[in-house]
Order: sequence, then C-alpha cells, then structure tokens
Amino acid sequence: MSWGTELWDQFDNLEKHTQWGIDVLEKYIKFVKERTEIELSYAKQLRNLSKKYQPKKNSKEEEEYRYTSTRAFLATLNEMNDYAGQHEVISENMTSLITAELTRYVQELKQERKSHFHDGRKAQQHIETCWKQLEASKRRFERDCKEADRAQQYFEKMDADINVTKADVEKARQQAQLRHQMAEDSKAEYSSTLQKFNSEQHEHYYTHIPNIFQKIQEMEERRIVRIGESMKTFAEVDRQVIPIIGKCLDEITKAAESVDHKNDSQMVIEAFKSGFEPPGDVDFEDFTQPMKRTVSESSLSNSRGDGKSEPKFGSKSKGKLWPFIKKNKPPPPPPASASPSAVPNGPQSPKQQKEPLSHRFNEFMTSKPKIHCFRSLKRGGAGPEDFSNLPPEQRRKKLQQKVDELNRDIQKEMDSRDALTKMKDVYIKNPQMGDAASVDHRLAELGQNIEKLRLEVQKFEGWLAEVEGRLPARSEQPRRQSGVYEAQNASGVNSCAQDRESSPDGSYTEEQSQETEMKVPATDFDDEFDDEEPLPTIGTCKALYTFEGQNEGTISVAEGEMLYVIEEDKGDGWTRIRRNEDEEGYVPTSYVEVYLDKNAKDVHKPLQKISE
Repeated sequence: MSWGTELWDQFDNLEKHTQWGIDVLEKYIKFVKERTEIELSYAKQLRNLSKKYQPKKNSKEEEEYRYTSTRAFLATLNEMNDYAGQHEVISENMTSLITAELTRYVQELKQERKSHFHDGRKAQQHIETCWKQLEASKRRFERDCKEADRAQQYFEKMDADINVTKADVEKARQQAQLRHQMAEDSKAEYSSTLQKFNSEQHEHYYTHIPNIFQKIQEMEERRIVRIGESMKTFAEVDRQVIPIIGKCLDEITKAAESVDHKNDSQMVIEAFKSGFEPPGDVDFEDFTQPMKRTVSESSLSNSRGDGKSEPKFGSKSKGKLWPFIKKNKPPPPPPASASPSAVPNGPQSPKQQKEPLSHRFNEFMTSKPKIHCFRSLKRGGAGPEDFSNLPPEQRRKKLQQKVDELNRDIQKEMDSRDALTKMKDVYIKNPQMGDAASVDHRLAELGQNIEKLRLEVQKFEGWLAEVEGRLPARSEQPRRQSGVYEAQNASGVNSCAQDRESSPDGSYTEEQSQETEMKVPATDFDDEFDDEEPLPTIGTCKALYTFEGQNEGTISVAEGEMLYVIEEDKGDGWTRIRRNEDEEGYVPTSYVEVYLDKNAKDVHKPLQKISE
C-alpha cells in the first residue's frame, strides 16, 4: 500500500488532504490550549474561595478555629488549596507536553509538506517540458515529411513534362532530395526525443512521483501518530494527579471524621467558664420592721458601720446576679445637682433612703464596671495589664498564656545571646574573622531584654498565683462581686497594687458601701478621665539606647533623644516620659538617664537630640 503507486495521478487531492490534516492538528492544539485556560481559571477560583473563608490573622474569627469542627473546615480549605494546585499542574503539563510540542511540530510539518510538494511540482513541470519537446519534434517531423512529399511530387511532375528544361528538372530533383534528407533528420530527432520522453516519463511515474508521494505519506502518518500520542498524553496528565487529588479527598474525609462533639462542648466550657458559684437564695427582708429594713438596704452594698470594710464570703443572699445582666446596658443618668450622698463620708440624703429597694437593687446590679488603674489603662489600652476585668477562670488562662509567651521570648533571647557568645569566642580566637568588641553592645542589649522579660514573668506569675489562690478549685469560697471597680475610691487612683490587694479579681468586688457607690457616678467617670489634666514634668531624661515601643502604653525613643519625665520609676522598672503634649508613655528605666529638676515642673522647653 503506497500512495506513489495507488495515487500516482492524485497530486492535487493529496495536497488538499495534507492541508486538512494540518488544520485538524491546529484545531486540537487550540482545544488543549482552551482546556489549560479552563484549568487555570478553575484553580484560581478554588484558591480565591479557599482564601475567602480562611480566618483572618489576629482576629476573633481565628480564635474560633480551636474547635474540632472549625479545624476540620480549615483543613478542608487547605486541602482545597492543594486540590487547586493539582489543576494548575494539569494546565502546566498540558501546556508544556502538548501545546508547546505540537505547535513546534506543526511548524516543522508545514515546512516538510511545502518541500515535498515543491519537489512534486518541479517533477511535473519537468515531464511537461519533455512532453512539449516531444510534441515540437513530432510536428517538425510531420512538416518535413509533408514538404518532402510535395518536393518529390514536383520533381516527378517536372521530369514528366517534356517542355521543361533539363536544368529545371535537375533543380527539382535536388530540391526533392534535400527535403527527403530533412525529413530523415526530423525523423531521427523525433525518434530520439520520443525515446528520451518515454524514459523520463517512466522515471517520473515509477520513480520520482512514488518517492515524493511516499514521503508525503510518511509525513501524514507521523502526523496521525503524533496526534494520537498527544491524546494519550492528554489522558495521562489527568491520570497522574488523580492519586494526589484522591489523597486530598482522603484528608478531607479524615478531617471530617476527627470532628468530636464532646470535645467541642468541653472547649465551650473552658472558654466561658467564670469560676463563680451560682448565686444563693435571697433572704426575706421584713419591711414591717424599720430597723431590719435599714440593715437590709445597707447590706446590699456592704455598708461599713464602723468605717471599715469586712468582706463577707459566707453569705449567699447578698451576691450579685451579674451573669444574667446585659453588659451594654447603660447606667442610670447622673443627678442634676449634687446631693449630700455624693460627698465622701457625708450623710445620706433622706430622699435616697426613701427610694424603693427594687430601684436601688437594679441600679446596684447594672452599674458599669470601670477601669481601676490609670497606669494599667496607659499600658494595656483596652483593659488592665493583669486582666483583672475578667472572671477568675478566664483571668487565670490569660495570665498563664502571658507567662508562657514571656518564657518563649526569654528562651529566644537566651538562644540569641548564646549564639553571639560563641561568635565572640570565635572572634577572640581568630581576630581576622571579626572584631570581638563589635558584639558587646548587642550582648548588653540582650542581657537587658532578658532581665526585663524575667521581671515581667515574675510580675505575671505573682498575679497568676494570686488568682489561683482564689479559685473554687483551691477549696476557698468564691468571692461575691459587686460590679463596681475599686478605682472609684480615692485611694484606688493612687496605686494599682492597693486596688489588687483590696480586690484581687479586679472587676468584681463587694467591699463598697453606699457612700462609695454614690461617690463617683458611673456615667461621669469616663468624662472625668478624658478631661484629666496632663501630669507636670518633674525633670528630663536622655535615652541611652533605642527602644521600640511595640506594646500599647509604651513609647518609642531613639538613642540620644532628650525627653520630659512626668513619673518616676515606682519599683516596677518603668519610667513615664513625654515627648510633647500628644506623645507620652512608658520606657524601661535602664534605657534612660534621668535628671530630676524641681524647677522644671511646668516648664516645656523644646528638646533636641544630643547630636544637634
């Protein structure tokens, strides 16, 4: 089966057929290219979908992913991301193994086809030229033969005519012989041309054309084989990623099977457990006896009969039902004019004593907790540094997390210090590698950081021990809470330590009397704090090192910068400074050199860096 022998006369049809084959190949390339675009688009949509539902970092949504159900969902999102990656692999492999290869092959195929059909046309033109030569030789031979016949006939006519001279007859005879000789020459030329044409024609149809058509046939067969292999590769590319896709699906199934409803329920308990006991029964208050009524009213706020506060741990009837109160409920509006009860240690207003007990009880239960320490507000931002605004159980967890975080930071700094110490030893032994003194400054900084972190750990561990000693698990009766911060006392503004001593749990205390409760109205506290006068300067300080104030309440300073001192170190290792009216905060005392100046109290002179 050969196109050269079977299709020797179908040159034009073969040319059309091979062009159709190239068109089919290009159509398949276009199909694969569109498939790769679909795979890329699908992978991109899957990745965007997975990214859309990923939890945002440092957000409340991220904390929700500690439950097994949400962790399973997160695992599903991650696996879908890997699933999308496999579709990207499909697109990349199809592009490199099929689209790119076939595009290059099509260019080569077009060049080869063009060359073969050029040779075929050249052969056809040659055989047509030979045929034209044969036809010309044939016509010349035919013409010469006719001329020779006419010359012979003329000679015979002249020879038979008696009136013609002998010279004319001889001339006619010579002319006839010449024509006969020309006819013989044309005959010989025609015979030679015919033999040559037959030879060329035989070689054309049995040698040249079969060879050319055979090459075209082989080219077309290679094209067919190549498109078949490409289709097989098309399937293999998909088949190669099936195990990985199956593994992704298996991981999703495994994540779904890891969902544990019991564990999630227990985690809800751990997340929201306050550590308090449920409130006890409310005692009956007999309003028929004025004396008992007075005692009952004053007992709601734990009045101090002798001017001293006595915590009552045993009574269950005087506890606050704080878990069932809406936290965002606004407190009652402040009185239009100052009443005697608002004055510290002043006598109570008779009108206030005659208010219904239910009104006093509601006002007592809905009073909004306030931050009890200005220094904690400056450093912690939204809440106290010791988390005293949280229930005991939640406070313990937060403190434990803080201690663990600080211990990790200490370990990291110690590892850095050890590495620098080893580097310094290498520099000492091999001075050509570096200057050993160049790392001393960094080692000193690391030592200061470690010492600062250890102080922080001790501080938080003290708070942790304090709160652990007051949890019900420690066999101690849980303390009742009043919902009013100790910061409302005059002594609570001066010292955070006194606040924590009188109220370890911060937000919930019961050691206020009615006088204390009425001393600072709840709605006026924030306004008074917002309008607080800035602290006067007590001196200046020079920054010995650069400090990056990353925590809330701290301030960043540059080495050599001069600033105002507005509060000395209280023994906790921090000094409060001010750069201008809008920028103030705490810096480590070891980072600055303080110059106390009594005359600099209210003087605000522009400060410049030492370098200036």
